[in-house]
Amino acid sequence: MPGRDAPPPAKLERVEQLRQQLSAKPMVALVGVRGVPAAALQSMRRSLRSQNRPIQVSPNTLILHALEAAQKENPSLAPLAAHVTDQTALMTCEGNPFTLYSELSKTRSPTPARGGESAPADIVVPAGTTSFKPGPIVGELQHAGFPAAIEKGKVVLKKDTVIVRQGETISREVAGLLTRMGIFPLEVGLNLRAVVNNGTFYPPDVLAVDLGALRAELARSARRSLALALEVGYAAKETTPLLLERAHRRALALAVEASYPTKETAASLFAKALRQAKAVSEITGH
Repeated sequence: MPGRDAPPPAKLERVEQLRQQLSAKPMVALVGVRGVPAAALQSMRRSLRSQNRPIQVSPNTLILHALEAAQKENPSLAPLAAHVTDQTALMTCEGNPFTLYSELSKTRSPTPARGGESAPADIVVPAGTTSFKPGPIVGELQHAGFPAAIEKGKVVLKKDTVIVRQGETISREVAGLLTRMGIFPLEVGLNLRAVVNNGTFYPPDVLAVDLGALRAELARSARRSLALALEVGYAAKETTPLLLERAHRRALALAVEASYPTKETAASLFAKALRQAKAVSEITGH
């Protein structure tokens, strides 16, 4: 029989299942599920399972024990332990970590604050006219730190204001006013916290890449590189047809300028001669 402090067999079995899962695929991801409604989470799990990206929600202590056991075979998993916080799910799959981050980001949507949450970023309230009617609301706004005033019978905010800074707690008072103003500072959805893929650790700040902007920047760089290669006459697979085309145009222009007759320049030379004859005729009157 197990001792008094020995973990229950069910927990040991669950840790072993998680350990096996950690070793089954090349990519291991930790996913935050805080705030996701149960029905929405079940729907997301079904969708991910159909893409061969199942997630397992387990107590953090079991995930940590499984990570500790799996590290004996795969030491690259060690950095993940620091990201097992709050409500955590485990995902093992194949693919690209950046693509996975982008896909999970699409599950997130704005949601109002209730008070007591930590601001994920600076909460900025823009200047301008509000939908509030003049009255006690002005005092409520001012008391909460909003630069409110009445102008021409309307409640306005005098300037852009950071009402809660990143990492600070959103008070219930501020949360209620933000919701009434239609400002939803939080997000609900799956949050990819960290990934280990084929032995490489990817923290969240590395994964947060705007793929659209990156593709656009790569396209701009390619165009600039091509223009530079053409300017210096660097021959490559991509530049050779363009260099030959440019050389042909310049050679043709030089031949016409020098009045050198060839099959390619004949038409241009005749046109040039006609223009010169017309100019002489206009000068002499003949």
